[in-house]
Amino acid sequence: MTKNKNNPAIWSTRIKGNGSILFQRVGNSIDIDKRLYKEDISGSIAHVEMLFKQKIISFKIKNKIIYGLNKIEKEISKKKFEFDKKYEDIHINIEKRLFQIIGEEAGYIHTARSRNDQVITDFKIWIKSATLDIINMIDKIVISSVKLAEKNIYTIMPGFTHLKNAQAISLAHYLMAYVEMFERDKKRFKNNLDNLDENPLGVAALSGTSFNIDRNYTSKKLGFKKPTNNSIDTVSDRDFVLDFLFSVSVCSMHISRIAEELIIWNSDAYNIINLSDKIVTGSSIMPQKKNPDLLEFLRGKSGISYGNLFSMLTILKGLPLSYFKDLQDDKEIVFKSNDNLIDCLKIFDEILKNISPNKKRMLELANSGYITATDLADYLVKNYSIPFRKAYQKTSSIINLAEKKKKRLDELTLVELKIIEPRLTEEVLKVFDLKNSVNSKKSFGGTSFDNIKKMINKYKKKK
Repeated sequence: MTKNKNNPAIWSTRIKGNGSILFQRVGNSIDIDKRLYKEDISGSIAHVEMLFKQKIISFKIKNKIIYGLNKIEKEISKKKFEFDKKYEDIHINIEKRLFQIIGEEAGYIHTARSRNDQVITDFKIWIKSATLDIINMIDKIVISSVKLAEKNIYTIMPGFTHLKNAQAISLAHYLMAYVEMFERDKKRFKNNLDNLDENPLGVAALSGTSFNIDRNYTSKKLGFKKPTNNSIDTVSDRDFVLDFLFSVSVCSMHISRIAEELIIWNSDAYNIINLSDKIVTGSSIMPQKKNPDLLEFLRGKSGISYGNLFSMLTILKGLPLSYFKDLQDDKEIVFKSNDNLIDCLKIFDEILKNISPNKKRMLELANSGYITATDLADYLVKNYSIPFRKAYQKTSSIINLAEKKKKRLDELTLVELKIIEPRLTEEVLKVFDLKNSVNSKKSFGGTSFDNIKKMINKYKKKK
């Protein structure tokens, strides 16, 4: 940029001299908010088009300003724009450059608006776009999860409670549980889009403006449903930021939970999944090691998302109405959380494409821990009309017998079973078959093979 008479700070007439170097350093945000340049320019174009429509500026001035803004956007996108920290933020940097391109008439661009409503407008537009990108990434995760599930409908494994073998399930059913988590994440992000779909532009500093502006016009031009209702609330509102950060945190938490589970499954103690060499790293000293570092990376990154959410909550908790410099940090917090989540979603999608079940080990584990015990208790209730609690006690006695004889339930003979319940027949032995156990869970949402197929087909049709 070349220097001209418009280069002093916009408040230089009122505030004499230069601020301290320290204040200039901490007060400027251009290194952060230059990321909003497209949103800032589109908001400014909509604003000057509205000013012309309302006969506040002339056709000639409108066209000159829009010409200059389009030129600036090209300069920035081609990395030919020089950002100056002296001008604090993206808004003033663009405005100063506009003066250089079209002259004094650039001053009309700030008619009937303030940086207060300008930055919130930019930020809301950016968050809308970022949210759609996240939703698209989550869709990719869902597709990858469904594909992996479809390959493993008949892969039997133990379901866990307290990390102890609980009941037999299909691996596909486990994977589809992750899909449900991510579908809820999508709903949260979509709800956020509805909640922030109100246009801040035109509320100015905090009280509105005396110019005869048309906020419905700018709302339509910028893709908002309607203008915000209260000017004071508008410039101080960062609920939409909290909503975004909360949704990012919950999604990060889901990724962290899944990552932890896969780390456990890949451990030598469990050894029920294999990780491709594409997603593991080695040790600096132990030649044999293949470490799940990417999964550990995902598990750790959730802490950053939580920290950013808590930071924003803390900034807002004691803040009076309306605008304060405290709010400047909102953009850096959001950008970091967004970038962190996008990286994690991309990494997790890659992981899903590079894991495979150790089916033999899964079946081996499923055959331990007496995981068909509940099936036996249910069988007693259905066939001998006894209360479940009594059936539970009889089943516990049968397990005690199996433990004493060092046998699995399916290894017990009918003679041994009749010691506890004399009415049992050979039919009871089918209860201990793992496939029968899985397929018997036909209640809606259960792990039966037909249920899983229906759920997989449901999500395949949605994509």
